[in-house]
Amino acid sequence: MPVEITWWGHATCTVEDSGTRVLTDPLFARRLAHLRRRRGDVPPPPATEADAALVSHLHADHLHVPSLASLADGTQVVLPRGARAAVPGLRRLRHLRFVEVEPGDEVRVGELTVRVVPARHDGRRLPFGPHRSPALGFVVEGAARTYFAGDTGLFDEMADVVGAVDVALLPVGGWGPFLGHGHLDAARAAEALARLAPRSAVPVHFGTYWPIGMDAVRPHEFHAPGEEFVRQAALRAPDVAVHLLAQGEGVRPEVAT
Repeated sequence: MPVEITWWGHATCTVEDSGTRVLTDPLFARRLAHLRRRRGDVPPPPATEADAALVSHLHADHLHVPSLASLADGTQVVLPRGARAAVPGLRRLRHLRFVEVEPGDEVRVGELTVRVVPARHDGRRLPFGPHRSPALGFVVEGAARTYFAGDTGLFDEMADVVGAVDVALLPVGGWGPFLGHGHLDAARAAEALARLAPRSAVPVHFGTYWPIGMDAVRPHEFHAPGEEFVRQAALRAPDVAVHLLAQGEGVRPEVAT
């Protein structure tokens, strides 16, 4: 069975591999605090169908409690160590099976193995407070090895800790005009791609949510990261097939046989 990646917007993807569906950082909201969905419809109900959801860190646009609440009874949710203590709303979601992890752990999901790897990002729920939960990336291993980076900056040991992968889902933008420490913009994501050297890549975390009232403030920062990543990747990692998807669009990337 071919591997299929569907991008629903922001950092939310479905990875379907070996008859198992894994959802990354589920976010199905039209509006989140000061952010409004500006491109692509809110994902339809079938987008919530998954055997497991992977949550990379505790920021509300990645760990969104109402979106997790929409998952079916018994869905496995893999999330950073300490998340349930840091986010009280998770305690109400008794219909889900939570597994808290840290880098180096492995979790079995159906026919897949999910390997937990580090990310370089502020993993706190709020901008201030103690660092109690790590930010994570995940490598989903089945017929393919698919790396979901979550939110991360570029770091020296990235290729070593991630290992050989077939597909990389890399963040290339954000939800405001500026990206601070612990993020990848299009150029840094292309450098990460060159280091990882997968067969295929899908840019994510761009062009979906934008702060209300900022429509006229540097709008190119909202629209441009995907196309800029394609351009930068062609220069830095020309052997990688980059799939620039629209929200709700899927692709069956080529994988090693």
